[in-house]
Amino acid sequence: MINNSRVLIVIPALNEAGSIGDVVREVRGELPTVDVLVVDDGSTDDTARLAAAAGAIVARLPYNLGVGGAMRLGYRYGYEHDYDVVIQVDADGQHDPRYVPKLVDALSEADLVIGARFAGEGDYTVAGPRRWAMAMLSWVLSLLAHTRLTDTTSGFRAANRSAIEMFAFWYPVEYLGDTIETLVHACRRGYRVRQVPVAMRKRMAGTPSHSPVKAMIYLGRAFAVLTLAMIRR
Repeated sequence: MINNSRVLIVIPALNEAGSIGDVVREVRGELPTVDVLVVDDGSTDDTARLAAAAGAIVARLPYNLGVGGAMRLGYRYGYEHDYDVVIQVDADGQHDPRYVPKLVDALSEADLVIGARFAGEGDYTVAGPRRWAMAMLSWVLSLLAHTRLTDTTSGFRAANRSAIEMFAFWYPVEYLGDTIETLVHACRRGYRVRQVPVAMRKRMAGTPSHSPVKAMIYLGRAFAVLTLAMIRR
């Protein structure tokens, strides 16, 4: 249960001034017993100031490292401050903090829990090459994890103390490495990976960029990242 664990919410953020304050306030309102760490990933706007004003602990990176670099700092903070659980939440408001207790509860039978968008809850959909890539990744990683995974690129994740320690000292910063390669790494080392269904929401601010060209680029990068993750020792 969440009330019996020291839980840290880590929110990687790059130029999310339009949403970060509301996201932090919502998390603190829904989960008053957790701590919130916003990792400002080299923002050039008021992300850090607004996060701090909303009540978050703020760590500022001097330049943009990407989600992987921001999360590695978050896991290191969680490890060094003896948290039992670290949960990644996006800064754009798409992740509903009301699902956090479900992720924490699932850690009783797993080391790493994914909040899955395509597991029967909500109406989030993806089409075209992006969907093909996600399906392929989920099929391969389900074999590695010995359980059915439907959303291996989800950034809504919970890690227990053992996984926190691993990620504090090893966490890839390459594109998609923070999702795909971390799962391959965890599965190969015997960590238990599970998923729970969640509903995804619309962004609070900003506009997602989708186009056929970007979808094909995503497909190619996904294949490349998975291949490298599988052959790396």
